[in-house]
Amino acid sequence: MGFFDSLSPRAVATSALLLTSFAQDALARPNPDPKAPWVKNTGLGKKKMANHLKRAIMGDRRAIETPFCSETLATEIKAPKPNVWGPLVDVEVASVVEWLFAQADLNLTVTEEAGGWDNTIQLVEAMWPNKTDVLAFVDGDGPAPTKYAHVVLNNRATETPHYADIIVGPLPLDNATAKWEPLEYPYTKQNGGKVRNLDADSDRLYSEWLFKIGASVADITLDLWNGTAMGLENDTLSIWGIDPLWQDDGEIIRWDTFWNIPTGDFDDMTLFPLGLYFSSEVSGRDPSKWELRGWLYNSVFYATTEEFRAAYWSEDFVKNGPNVDGDWARTDKNGETPEMDKAQGPVIVAPAGARFAVDHKEKYVEWMDWSFYVGFNRDTGPGLFDIRYKGERLVYELSLQEALAHYAGNDPMNSGTAYLDSFYGFGPYTFELVKGYDCPAYATYMNTSFYVNEETRTHIDSLCLFEYVADYPMQRHTTSDYVSVTKNTYFVIRSIATIGNYDYQQSFSFFMDGSFAVEVRASGYIQSAYFAGNEDYGFKIHDNLSGSMHDHVLNFKADFDVLGTNNSIELMSMVPVSRSYPWSAGKVRNTMALERKFIETEDESRFNWGPNSATQVLIVNENERNKHGEMRGYRVLPYMGTAHLTVQNSTNLGVAAQWANHDVQITKYKDSEQKAYHAFNTQDVHDPPVNFDKYFDGESVRNEDIVLWLNLGMHHVPHTGDLPNTVQTTAHSGIQFMPSNYFNIDQSRRTVNQVRINYFNGSAEVEEFGQFKAGSSESTCSTCKLNYTPLEPEHQGYKGDVVIRKFPFDPNNPFYATSGI
Repeated sequence: MGFFDSLSPRAVATSALLLTSFAQDALARPNPDPKAPWVKNTGLGKKKMANHLKRAIMGDRRAIETPFCSETLATEIKAPKPNVWGPLVDVEVASVVEWLFAQADLNLTVTEEAGGWDNTIQLVEAMWPNKTDVLAFVDGDGPAPTKYAHVVLNNRATETPHYADIIVGPLPLDNATAKWEPLEYPYTKQNGGKVRNLDADSDRLYSEWLFKIGASVADITLDLWNGTAMGLENDTLSIWGIDPLWQDDGEIIRWDTFWNIPTGDFDDMTLFPLGLYFSSEVSGRDPSKWELRGWLYNSVFYATTEEFRAAYWSEDFVKNGPNVDGDWARTDKNGETPEMDKAQGPVIVAPAGARFAVDHKEKYVEWMDWSFYVGFNRDTGPGLFDIRYKGERLVYELSLQEALAHYAGNDPMNSGTAYLDSFYGFGPYTFELVKGYDCPAYATYMNTSFYVNEETRTHIDSLCLFEYVADYPMQRHTTSDYVSVTKNTYFVIRSIATIGNYDYQQSFSFFMDGSFAVEVRASGYIQSAYFAGNEDYGFKIHDNLSGSMHDHVLNFKADFDVLGTNNSIELMSMVPVSRSYPWSAGKVRNTMALERKFIETEDESRFNWGPNSATQVLIVNENERNKHGEMRGYRVLPYMGTAHLTVQNSTNLGVAAQWANHDVQITKYKDSEQKAYHAFNTQDVHDPPVNFDKYFDGESVRNEDIVLWLNLGMHHVPHTGDLPNTVQTTAHSGIQFMPSNYFNIDQSRRTVNQVRINYFNGSAEVEEFGQFKAGSSESTCSTCKLNYTPLEPEHQGYKGDVVIRKFPFDPNNPFYATSGI
């Protein structure tokens, strides 16, 4: 008997529900809550978030139809192969969930019914297959790799709560072959796929600990700030603290601080620190055994609440002022409107509609000579796979691995904070994009989905794809006889994930010359510090506010396959030299020359960008030469700024983020070294599931299948221009990949979007190379009649998340909500 024949009626209903859902992308659970206080356990944030995003407008659009042209949608095509990095299909998800609940040894409880001492399903998504199993399929006639589900269990029915990575399969499930087993091989820690859960009692943390501490000093908080943090509806203060928790000497230490709750509707709490901190030792699962370790105020430490209270009510105690809400912290228009600003600004249009093609089901994209597949997961959001140019694969995988925000300050809150954002997940917070602002209004849009609490949640229009014309040309040259210039038209796939207070925009761009790039931009509210004594760690930016210094470091995996899997890294440096030549009459000339070397092993494969940008990093195939005898390859180069972590041997992170210490790192590809991170590395920073240092064990990286791990980032010392939000004009970082002797000539010469103007004696002849010209009968290019009425998208259509309940089965009542994720 097959597995589906034995499904219960509830499982069949679940399968049917999934088949009717909006979900077409990765399914992922977004818990734990992100660092923003308004989505923590107080419940206040969930209400605000739902009110902010929930919409009552039905419908699902993949692209907006602009007023001037109905042919904006990308051409629908069929991918050459199924997307092996794509999501589980709906029936697969339903069958995995039902099968897991049927396994008595797992002792699982439905999330809605679960308490703090129950085991639940944390994550269900596709297990991306090993590269060694994929290549024969995508490159030839080999079989598709066997499909498995990656599942994370949150096992809390024990004194030692832990997360457990398992795989379930093969899919589709069959009673004869279905099994689960620990997922261990991709991790450096071999312990059955388990990692401890320091967040297991988050449901009791506030009610049985933090709010009780807030109540114990209510007389002080009322006197200082006229507010309380006791878990009451009329509280005007919030409490939250460091991440990760300190994990030293066998103890689990947390530092928390008080914040003013915003008085308006804006998410600006991270701008209102109040400068009072307390420490707790919270080992074990019994809050009655947790211990308050002391208080810090105005750089003075008090070992007990009684000591702090006695000092506070003494005559010479210095009381500092608060940080309070106001227009300065709110993102609405504020200030005098610049002259002429109300006039309609410039817009870019696509008069012929989308000039690219998409297989929405397989998430496959073609633009000009480029093609790639899109994958999506809970931890890091979108990634690109099998990136090809003219049918030849350049990159097997290009994807975000982790995002670190490491703070510093004179207080334990900022000194103790180093967020690793995969813990919260990029996928669940890759929200709907705002048309005409995040992306051009004419863009094509895709949805992304994730699994949470036995529900399927879909972010509508959360990936956008579009062409754009740069404000500078691809090529130009002027002589006394002619001028030649080429438009720089490029293609972008973009997403934005809002993880707590920060919004991370992630863009992959492709160009006509065969180059491509990945870049990130950041906006949102800074996490600030209280200013008292913080002069060495930031500017004073408001009344009692410091712009707390921090590093953003975002790691990307670039698995290149340049004309095959056996590649090498050549470092080519421009160096000063003093040399004499046969023609220099015996004199030594001070000049420069090239020095070349290959990276031979992983022992020498971790380094930073060279001084003066004088060293080129080249990925080459030593066995493939162009017609001039040069090795064909691609160059990796930073643009828009990059950064690695300033802190050395971080006390906060232990060995949980060893990927952050260098700009460039190269390893030999292994199926067992798929990721630089693990989403729960913060739960055991000194012995994490993935210790990136262990990837570097002296293996050869010359003429091997190699992977580059590249860091983007920003050193951020917030200033007054970061109020109310950091701006993306300066908070950005990027890496480019450009052909190096890969082609025999610049590939942008193939475009018709160029012009040569021959001029002489006041007259000109123009060569347009066959590009479309309005009214031309020779053009084969379809277009729409332009309407120059200013283009404004319909923002009332912004919906928020589509949610469909599975338990109980309710397929006819999808609803919109973003609370509870």
